[in-house]
Parts: sequence; C-alpha cells; structure tokens
Amino acid sequence: MANTNRSNGWRFWRRYRGLPPTVFALSVVSFLNDTSSEIIYPLLPAFLFLSLGASPFAIGLIEGIAESVASILKLFSGYLSDKFGRRKLPVFLGYSLAAITRPLLAFVVTWQQVLVVRMSDRIGKGIRGAPRDALLAADVPEEERGLAFGFNRAADHLGAVVGPVIAFLLLTYLAADPTSPTAREYQQVFLFASIPVAVGLVVIVFFVHEGRQPRIEAETMPIKFSLREFDGNFLRFLGVIALFTLSNSTDAFLLLRAEQAGIEPAMLPLLWMALHFSKVFFSLLGGDLSDRFGRKTMIISGWAVYALVYAGFAYVESAWQAWALFIFYGAYFGLTEGAEKALVADLVEDEKRGTAFGFYNLAFGITVFPASLLFGFLWYQFGVETAFLVSASISIAAILLFLFVTCPPPKKGHNEART
Repeated sequence: MANTNRSNGWRFWRRYRGLPPTVFALSVVSFLNDTSSEIIYPLLPAFLFLSLGASPFAIGLIEGIAESVASILKLFSGYLSDKFGRRKLPVFLGYSLAAITRPLLAFVVTWQQVLVVRMSDRIGKGIRGAPRDALLAADVPEEERGLAFGFNRAADHLGAVVGPVIAFLLLTYLAADPTSPTAREYQQVFLFASIPVAVGLVVIVFFVHEGRQPRIEAETMPIKFSLREFDGNFLRFLGVIALFTLSNSTDAFLLLRAEQAGIEPAMLPLLWMALHFSKVFFSLLGGDLSDRFGRKTMIISGWAVYALVYAGFAYVESAWQAWALFIFYGAYFGLTEGAEKALVADLVEDEKRGTAFGFYNLAFGITVFPASLLFGFLWYQFGVETAFLVSASISIAAILLFLFVTCPPPKKGHNEART
C-alpha cells in the first residue's frame, strides 16, 4: 500500500514537471503579480473602514466596480488577441499598468480616490486576463488543460501567501502600534507593492514565448462581439456562471467579518496567507482531478463548499471559527478555478478561444458588481446573517442549473506523465 501511494504521488508530480516552459513562465509572473497585489489587499478593507471612514456599502462599490471593469475589458482583449494572433503584448501591457498604479494608494486621502486607483489596476487585469488564459490553453494538450490552469492558479495563490507575509512584516516594523496602524503607516506598506510585479515584466519579456496564431481576417470575423458564434451549451454555462457570481461578493467582506469575530487588524495578512496556503494545495489537487474525473464534478464540489462556507460566516462568533472557515474556503477556489477555465477551452474551437474567455469573464463581470452592492446593501439593511445566507442560497441555485450543462468526459491518457 505504501509503495502504491508513493508511486501515485510520484506520477502526480511528474505530470506537473512535464508542463511546457511557457506555462511555468506565466505561472512565475502570476506568482509575482499576486505577491504585489496581496501586499495591499488584506489591509485595504481595514484601511478603508478605519482610516478613511468608508462604509461596507462603499467597500462593496469599490471592489464591485473594479472587478466589473476588469471582466468587461477581458472580452475586448480576448477578441483582439484572436483577431491579430498575438497574446503576449496585451499580457505585458496589462501587468505594466498594475506596476504603475498600485503605489498610488500611498497618496490617497478619500475612499473615492481608492476607487479610481483600484479601477485603474483592474483595467490592467482586464487587458491581460483573457489573452493569458488563451496562451496557456494553446500550449498544452486537452487532457492536461486542468493541470496547466491548476498549476497557474496555484502559483497565483502562492504569491498571495508571500504577499501577506511581507505586509505583516512591514506593518509590524513600520507601525508604532501594529494592532491599530495609522493611515500613513498603511500607505507606507502600499509603496512596496510595485516591486514584485515589475520583476514579472522582465520574466514576460525574456521567458514567455508564443507561436504565431493564425490571424482572423475581417471578412471571416468582423469586429463585433456576438454570442451567436457559440452553441447553446456554452451559453448555458455562461448563464450559470453569471448566476453563481451574483452570490460571490468581494472577499473584503469576509476580512471585515473576520475582524468582527475577534481577529486583530495586524493578523489579517496572516489570515489571508492561511487562505492562500489552502488555495495552493487545492489548486494543485483540483486541476489534476478535473483532468481525471471531469470538470463538472470539480465545479459542483467547489460551489457546494462555497455555500457551506458562506453559511458558516453567517454565524461565526470567534476568531478560531473564522480561521477554520478561511482555510476551508480555499477548497472552493482550488476545485473550481482551474476546472472552469479548462472547461471554457474544452467547449470552444481554438480560433475562438480568446473571445470565449472574454465572454466567460464578461459573464462574471456583469454580476460581480451587483453581487458586492447587493451584499453590502443586505448587510446594512438586514444584518450580516441575512447577507451571507442569501449568497449561500444563490450558489445552491447555480449548482442545480449547472446540472443541465453538458461537459466533455475526461480524455484517455490523463494518467500518463509527459516525457
């Protein structure tokens, strides 16, 4: 039995070692970018709420608008990367914008200014997102797409482990009282955020390579964004994604809820780090399992975890419960993120993949903004328990509707390591 377990574990890691160099390079870039982003993100809700006086509704407005802008722009960038056959340039431009805008948080004095900076940062995400995913999908065979996307998400989440550690160390060093930092002390930490993503730009220039994609001429694919190019099954998938996202408000509310449960502000980066440790583990596991057992199984499992976690946050009363829920929450990301993106690649033709990823992100974007507004409104008007329980109920409805989406079965040969 022990030998069998060792053999399975070795086969598991050999599959990851066989991924192409471009997948590894893009994953390093994701790691560096998320390290940069997560120096800021776990501190931002407390900074907004305690230092700038922003309400929960304002926090939801900031994150909702920012993510919606990113998701809508992914549609355009994905389509244009299909049309002109180039993915690397928009990836580079998107990360460049992040490197420029993030340090500006060190100079804001109102939550409205934070909104402008966050929106600019997310514009960069919108430019790079769909072309990067299409570039990843093009570099691996279908039976390894879950593996590649899972690995990329794991690298991204590993950056979200390192970033909060850096934030915690910086805040501990810079703040006179780490349990109650001043606005200026928060902003001193934010200044460091552009360094890792700037290093990522160097990796893109020298280590990310793409084959020339066939250019789609205007007479065969005019510049328009039509869902008629895709079949009904893919459209059902997009509709279910949009519904589930209506339950998926900004994680800033979870951090705020954790603080209410008794976790001190200086510990929030470590809580965020623990969440992303969980994401790393489950992303590596979930991507591989989606190749073996199918995308549908993983997505339904992950959404069920999400519903349970949000129901738990409705009634969390102590710090240890918040820690446990955050760690369990990581399973939702690991089981669904890679599987959802791999499923998009499975359901459409190669030449439409950038556009398909754009529509996938648009389905997310059209409801992520109202999701955060709805959650903030429910919290403000009816209480925190109602807000979390409504979100859990919407995610369960999405699971039931997802049963009507047809997903390709796992491909034969997924157990073999690439040589």
